[in-house]
Amino acid sequence: MNTFSRHRVRPPVTSISVWTLAVLVACLGAHALWAYLVPRAPHVADALAGGLLAAGATALGTVPVMFSQTLSDKVQDSMFGFGAGVMLAASAFSLVAPGIAAAAQLGYGPWGAGGIVGVAVLLGGAVLLAMERLLPHEHFIKGKEGIEVHRLRRTWLFVFAIALHNLPEGLAIGVGYVGNDPVRGSALATGIAIQDVPEGLVVALALLAAGYRRSFAVALGMLSGLVEPVGAVLGALVVGWSAALLPWGLGFAAGAMLFVISHEIIPESHRKGHEVYATCGLMIGFVLMMLLDTALG
Repeated sequence: MNTFSRHRVRPPVTSISVWTLAVLVACLGAHALWAYLVPRAPHVADALAGGLLAAGATALGTVPVMFSQTLSDKVQDSMFGFGAGVMLAASAFSLVAPGIAAAAQLGYGPWGAGGIVGVAVLLGGAVLLAMERLLPHEHFIKGKEGIEVHRLRRTWLFVFAIALHNLPEGLAIGVGYVGNDPVRGSALATGIAIQDVPEGLVVALALLAAGYRRSFAVALGMLSGLVEPVGAVLGALVVGWSAALLPWGLGFAAGAMLFVISHEIIPESHRKGHEVYATCGLMIGFVLMMLLDTALG
């Protein structure tokens, strides 16, 4: 499916007050969890805060859709490229390099450390590939993929697609705080949050173009970012459990992000013939994230 139908799809919930209440409850729950974690597991609390920062940036990006639904394809593809560049630099400077250093601290030599992280990168990509094949979802341009898509409402296909995209970012934030000092971990979370602003805008616009009501497109775009704090806490808990898991967790998160970059973002940004704009956006995003990581780290 290359184009979306023009009819308006009726979402399962249309009341703005219900969405507002859901967001409020989620915020209160996140604050209570953060307050509980601060004295007991500060690295997990930092990961939660970083994930919430990224989720807030995603929500911020959807706000313009409440007032306008126009965005040129060139700008949209440039945003896709920018996000890919940020994630690419984050994979290299905030995940792979610290992962090799963490393996070296465990006593592995250069080949051993690089081999562990390399296997973890491939494992992260393989897991994302399996999820992409098994979970039914709908790309904004390519259309439906996965098994038994005819049994699910179109809304949930988009939800699965957004979750597949945002989960690696959340995992990267979580293991980034465990594998780096707090300043460098914050640099990674900040870089991901920066690229989440245009990402939130693109998600909401895509939902709007697919026929969903404006309020529902904005609400779902905002809620899509909540996958990231969940992934951040999960990543921090698993990797923080044992120092031996740190290089594996960093490499796994990097591999998952690389899979999303190559399999999802770059193809989407090149599909409409604006490769130059997408490539320029990628290079700008890469340089920005590189500067954030090296200057703050």
